[in-house]
Amino acid sequence: MIGFCPLASGSKGNCVYLGTPQLKLLIDAGLSARATKEKLAEIGVDFRELDAILITHEHSDHIQGLKVLALKMGIPVFANHETAKGIVEQLHECPKFKIFSTGESFEFGDLEIHPFNIQHDTLDPVAFTLKLDGLKLGFCTDLGFVSTLVLHQLQACDYLYVEANHQPSMVHASSRPMVYKQRVLSRNGHLSNEACAELLSKVAHPNLKHVYLAHLSSECNTPETALGVVKDKLQSYGIALEMCVAPQAMVSQPIYF
Repeated sequence: MIGFCPLASGSKGNCVYLGTPQLKLLIDAGLSARATKEKLAEIGVDFRELDAILITHEHSDHIQGLKVLALKMGIPVFANHETAKGIVEQLHECPKFKIFSTGESFEFGDLEIHPFNIQHDTLDPVAFTLKLDGLKLGFCTDLGFVSTLVLHQLQACDYLYVEANHQPSMVHASSRPMVYKQRVLSRNGHLSNEACAELLSKVAHPNLKHVYLAHLSSECNTPETALGVVKDKLQSYGIALEMCVAPQAMVSQPIYF
């Protein structure tokens, strides 16, 4: 498959597939190897053909699949130095790393990959833009707020995968502990629906073809709430975008190039 497809998105595991004429890779590997294999099969991809895994940060919902995919199968893992250290500390083994520097673009196959800094409660979290044959894709989740750097990097994307994690009123009303609420709502936490809409309002342009709303909280958000808040906010700016929610339990509708 040449295109991309979120396989799972949320606190129980995050994994996005990207296929090019030369490569098959994952962005994050937060599902078990079995679940990853099954979900890839749904879109016609053999997991044994994966060329690499890009990792945004070392939280378990982004790396748990590395235990098999990287350590047993030997699939290379692209990460920055600090994230690699965090992965080794959690897995107690060292995958086959390809280390990149945050803020510096690099080439892999037919992709130009740019990892850039975001604010989250991990060692050195990143988001990615990827350029392929005139297309630009942006993958940006797990951030507490939208910096000017984030806005700059996500300009001129043809496709976006961005976080709409929670509705603040639902966080306050939830039964979660106060420490959880403070973390999620902090600048090192997760992006709210309204903050996501503000981000999109600043990077929207006529050639933005599709947006996935990603990493929704299972308790403090719903697909209907996220879509409603984001679309209403954008409508107030006179902006209409094609978008959908990337769910936790199901493979999303793929985008084909």
